[in-house]
Parts: sequence; C-alpha cells; structure tokens
Amino acid sequence: QVQLVESGGGSVQAGGSLRLSCAASRRTSSSFTMAWFRQASGKEREFVSAFTWNDNKPHYADSVKGRFTISRDSAKNAVYLQMDSLRPEDTAVYYCAADLSHIVNYFSDYLYGYWGQGTQVTVSS
Repeated sequence: QVQLVESGGGSVQAGGSLRLSCAASRRTSSSFTMAWFRQASGKEREFVSAFTWNDNKPHYADSVKGRFTISRDSAKNAVYLQMDSLRPEDTAVYYCAADLSHIVNYFSDYLYGYWGQGTQVTVSS
C-alpha cells in the first residue's frame, strides 16, 4: 500500500500562485509515476501534470503549460506543483495520484493505483 498526503490548496485571486505538495509513504523502485489531476464541479476529472521517475521527465496538460511546474524530491518521495498565473478556470479539487510503475500513458487516471484525498484550489476573478 502507498499513502499519499497532499497539502497546499487554498484560495487566491486570478494571477496569483499556489504550491501543492504530495508525499508518498513509499517508493519501491525507480519505476514510479506521480501525477496531479483535477476535477471541477460538474466536470470529469482531468490530467494536469505528471512526473515519471525512471526517465526524470515532467509532463503537462496543454491548458497549464507555461504556468504550472512539477518537480520532485526523491529523498522524500514527493512531488510539488507550483501553480503560477492562476485563472478562475483552474478552480477545482486537485488530486495527487501515484503508481509503482512507469506509466507511459500518464494522462490516463485509471492507470494509477493510489490517490490522495484531494485539496481545493479556488481562483477568484
């Protein structure tokens, strides 16, 4: 089992910044994937960003490229999502996801085995 602990959500005005954190209780190998998804009220959950450990690469949805930055701390088994230039349409519950494997289709939520509890991000205009 892997537990994910998220933190860092909150409320901010448009143009502001927030930083989300997600720490995993364990990581068994270098083949590890951690990601952020979000779900706005009345909408389906969507991919935001992912980090694939074995090739050390960040990945982003087109809607957040250039505004969000994902980074990792291997020692802490953690990923961070720095969100800048926030827009009202970024308002959602953000979920951290992880899997003990290298996920090629990192944008597919059903491939992740572990999920955090979610943290609310609200951006006002």
